[in-house]
Amino acid sequence: MAAAEPKPPAGAATARRLARSCWSAFWDYETPKVIVVKNRRLGVVYRLVQLLILLYFVWYVFIVQKSYQDRETGPESSVITKVKGITSSEHKVWDVEEYVKPPEGGSVFSIITRIEVTPSQTLGTCPESVRVTNATCDSDEDCEAGHLDMLGNGVRTGRCVPYYHGVFKTCEVSGWCPVEDGASVSQFLGKMAPNFTILIKNSIHYPKFQFSKGNIENRKNGYLKRCTFDEVSHLYCPIFKLGFIVEQAGENFTELAHWGGVIGVIINWDCDLDLSASKCNPKYSFRRLDPKHIPASSGYNFRFAKYYKINGSTTRTLIKAYGVRIDVIVHGQAGKFSLIPTIINLATALTSIGVGSFLCDWILLTFMNKNKVYSHKKFDKSAAPSRAPWQRSWDLQKEPGPCPRTRTSPQNWEPDTRAVG
Repeated sequence: MAAAEPKPPAGAATARRLARSCWSAFWDYETPKVIVVKNRRLGVVYRLVQLLILLYFVWYVFIVQKSYQDRETGPESSVITKVKGITSSEHKVWDVEEYVKPPEGGSVFSIITRIEVTPSQTLGTCPESVRVTNATCDSDEDCEAGHLDMLGNGVRTGRCVPYYHGVFKTCEVSGWCPVEDGASVSQFLGKMAPNFTILIKNSIHYPKFQFSKGNIENRKNGYLKRCTFDEVSHLYCPIFKLGFIVEQAGENFTELAHWGGVIGVIINWDCDLDLSASKCNPKYSFRRLDPKHIPASSGYNFRFAKYYKINGSTTRTLIKAYGVRIDVIVHGQAGKFSLIPTIINLATALTSIGVGSFLCDWILLTFMNKNKVYSHKKFDKSAAPSRAPWQRSWDLQKEPGPCPRTRTSPQNWEPDTRAVG
């Protein structure tokens, strides 16, 4: 008598049925129910929101911002400058070698327009400047010997001596004498300065796109010797007159030359590399950079000295220079079509159109007169009927687990095309 084959455990059969049911349910497609609401005002709101979203993406995102392009900001840049011109003061003629600091021709340089000269300074003792705090005195007891003021001109000797002019006295110091405000002479160099010419040679490179360009036109026969900058006729002749730069920055040249100031020459390279290279052109703008409306920090000046020997002793001429400092600032960005940002922004645009549906659903279910009717039509609510214990047990054995779903036979399925008025 053959032995009966052992039956598989009930748990294994249940697991297999659960796996088959889940695998079958994995390939099901679900779609939301569509309800057509016959309401003209709600429809106008819906289409208006869609139109605004489309206009935003088409006009602003794609046309203005060019978001379909890959972009690179901050080009690699080099700047070379050269100043030419000659001027004179009350005592001498000045050429480029004397009034341009530093002479190397970098992106930041100064053109001296006024100087205060303190000649023939030697190491010795002399009265301290009245501009130094606590420098005035009545007797030697007011001057502490060996005291060094960081804002002064030397070490105090302990003596109270008459000042260079006037009836008051100041403490004597050991240093370069005479001090600056005691013997300085002012000289104005700005008479011819507005006619100084400044060559600003600039080249840029966008490494991401391997694009390079310069701001000088490729011409021969001494083109740069005959031209000056004009935005229309000579865009690629970067030779500017100093007076033109100051005027474009909205400043008065005489006042600026007297107290000094900082002018920015901004070169902007915004290039759409989907177009030809000839469409990528520099744009120049000019503005004052130092805070002229704040008296404590407006203006621009610096000091330097020229040393020489007389009878074996070191002598120097101290110069406090006022002038126009030019800062050449280069910036820009380049863009070129790229598939990745185009796809990302298109997907964002298509997704954002759904905001109209969300807004209209909120209006429909919150503010409409028949909002409860619409809510009933939009959301199906069902409750499972109560069953006897033996029926629930049979259902669990038949279709175990969370994956099985109640299916409707194809013969009895009809689409829900109800329209709600």
